[in-house]
Amino acid sequence: MIHEPPLLSVRRHFPRPSDAQLAAVAAATTGWLVDAQNGRGSLGPRIKPLFPGDPELGRCSGTVLTCWCGPDDNLALAAAAALARPGDVIVASAEGFEGSGICGDLLAGMMRNKGVAGLVVDGAVRDIAGLREARLPVFARSVNPASCVRSGPGTVGLPVVVGGRTVESGDLLLADEDGVVTVSLREADAVLTRLEEVKAAEAATLAQVKAGLQVPGWVEALLASDRVRWLD
Repeated sequence: MIHEPPLLSVRRHFPRPSDAQLAAVAAATTGWLVDAQNGRGSLGPRIKPLFPGDPELGRCSGTVLTCWCGPDDNLALAAAAALARPGDVIVASAEGFEGSGICGDLLAGMMRNKGVAGLVVDGAVRDIAGLREARLPVFARSVNPASCVRSGPGTVGLPVVVGGRTVESGDLLLADEDGVVTVSLREADAVLTRLEEVKAAEAATLAQVKAGLQVPGWVEALLASDRVRWLD
């Protein structure tokens, strides 16, 4: 006879980033972090802040705590909220399902009370007025007032796939008005070293643009080379 499966599978203990790594990510932009990962790291174009014009709610960073809810279920999200530490960003995989909101204002308010730094949902949320009042940065695909079930099964702390990218608890995350980017903890030191190079290059080019630069040097060099065939 097949036994009933557990409602939740939970990994409570996992490696976490250092304070220095968290600070470096918090001071970056999502674009810089993607460039430092050779174009990788984004959780896709659909997940965006609910309140992009609000400086407090349109940006967050921290340590990832994952949960897999599956479509139309938020049992694992409720468990993740109960287990989260201050500074965690909960990343909830709903497998892209937008037929119901898996988080509303009450659960978000509890997360805020626990010190959760933000919520990323690969699906829909609800109660947008209450979410604004809860003052928790929320990033989601959409808003849908339809309610979900709370039946499981689900997981907390195990790897999930969001926007085609595998995300693990303990990864670093930065979310802003452009979207959401994660950095694998295993690659964090190398990525953050490249991040400093990206920031320096961006600053140098920005200074040139403000000074009147119209065409970058590499474009001028290409147009002057034999790699271009002129048809006029």
